[in-house]
Amino acid sequence: MITKFFISILISASVSFFLTPIIRNFFIAHSWVEDPKDKQKKSHNATAISPVPRGGGLPIYFSILVTSLIFLPPDKYLISILLASLLTLIVGVWDDIKDISPKLRLMTNILAALIVVASGIGIAYISNPFGGIINFSSSRLWLFADLLAIFWIIWCMNITGWAAGIEGQLPGFVSISAIFIGVLGLRFSQDTTQWPVIILAGAVAGSYLGFLPFNFFPQSIMPGYSGKSLAGFFLAVLSILSGAKLATLLLLLGVPMIDAFFVLIRRLKNHRPLLLSDNRHLHHQLLKYGWTRPQIAVFYWLISLSLGFLSLFLNSQQKMYVFIGLFFLFIGFILKISRRI
Repeated sequence: MITKFFISILISASVSFFLTPIIRNFFIAHSWVEDPKDKQKKSHNATAISPVPRGGGLPIYFSILVTSLIFLPPDKYLISILLASLLTLIVGVWDDIKDISPKLRLMTNILAALIVVASGIGIAYISNPFGGIINFSSSRLWLFADLLAIFWIIWCMNITGWAAGIEGQLPGFVSISAIFIGVLGLRFSQDTTQWPVIILAGAVAGSYLGFLPFNFFPQSIMPGYSGKSLAGFFLAVLSILSGAKLATLLLLLGVPMIDAFFVLIRRLKNHRPLLLSDNRHLHHQLLKYGWTRPQIAVFYWLISLSLGFLSLFLNSQQKMYVFIGLFFLFIGFILKISRRI
């Protein structure tokens, strides 16, 4: 199974690497680009020399699609995942071209999550950090379990995208996270139900790895909303399919998760719309602090890589303690750099 895992990464990365410049040139030819003069508040283009196209979700989606169809049987679960991600892609590309309403994007996030959950993909249980498991499979708790799965998918689709303000930042930590989910699945490869998770994790990892060279500084294409929302969608679904490893993904995306929490608190405190973007994320603060864009991207990668290795050796309770520790480290780090900017 480990061979198929690495082959799925290689095939997906190759397809993504081949398609990305084609999509980039197509968007440029149609003037579907983000002009730095009109988007100064976004850190992507604060130093851009020329307009940069979005639309990164297209090569990412098709590389995952091709790899999945090669290795996985087209059962109802895979079909629902591909349909929901196709909806996410269509809306994302629409936003990449036209900048649609955040409320409309949220509604389509909900619909994508509903498609997945309606197929039978849900959270049957979660590990109790204090021992044992919390079982949601009883008839009285199935509604709560489905609502939890819907919320989790929507949450991941949004907070993952919020950590995409720097060139190369998102595809790097997304591919790392997907690889570790696949590696964790390989531990239980004797369980055939884990095989689709391993292959899909490899496809997701490869798709963002193949996209990364074109998105790293100086970028020639951005993930756009299509690439960002697909990242959160697939990571959320993988964490559910792999045996409700929500704590694992929570740890892998520890910094984006905690950053999103503080951003939401700040927006609530300042009576600002929750879905309206701003320049108060951690990567914005690091830019003001004097870090370069490549430094910030690599910083996010190294954090994900370190937390990924930890996830291989920790139980649920230990993951909770590490996440709490990361939470307080984040607060201390933010306080330190805020005094100097």
